[in-house]
Amino acid sequence: ESSPHLPAPKDVMIYSYNFRSLLRWSPVKVDRGSVLYTVHFKTGAFNQWDEMNCTRITQTECGFPWSLKERRWTVVLRVRAELGQVTSDWVETDPFVAERNTTIGPPKVNSVTVSSDSLLISVTPPFGSEAGDFLQYHVSYWENATCTTKKETKMSNTLFKIRNLKELTLYCFRIHIELMTHSDLHLHGLQSVPECYRTTIS
Repeated sequence: ESSPHLPAPKDVMIYSYNFRSLLRWSPVKVDRGSVLYTVHFKTGAFNQWDEMNCTRITQTECGFPWSLKERRWTVVLRVRAELGQVTSDWVETDPFVAERNTTIGPPKVNSVTVSSDSLLISVTPPFGSEAGDFLQYHVSYWENATCTTKKETKMSNTLFKIRNLKELTLYCFRIHIELMTHSDLHLHGLQSVPECYRTTIS
């Protein structure tokens, strides 16, 4: 039975980065004793609450279990505080779909090979792709002297070239990912930090 004496957790939010998701909330303060928390989930397909791997835990966060790794599922979570036999009300999250609601980080730049007229860039995507995914890398680059004129190019390989550059010139670039899924969703990721390289002389 929920009791009015124990406040419910506040600031209950799902955080999701590169399809790794967790639930976080603010700690419930009480005068004595230590508050424990229990988290349940339900999916859009089955309207019944199930336990997650977070029952009577002391932490104020709970990572999604492997069983919820399907990106297209609609998931709702709920959490409550418990102190001895007393429990708070449940607090529910909004429906969460990883494919729509995750934040995609920037790709990792592994190496840049400089020549007189090009930069050859090798990257790794920030997450493991699944069947039906199509990843595009959006590369914007500019001469460092004239940051105002940016050019953009799109690539689908993890090894690509920025061509037709001037020799002995400093160029900067940044990259972000666009993920297209078979359900026609387009997710744009965060930009990488700019990196700058000087072309060589031919």
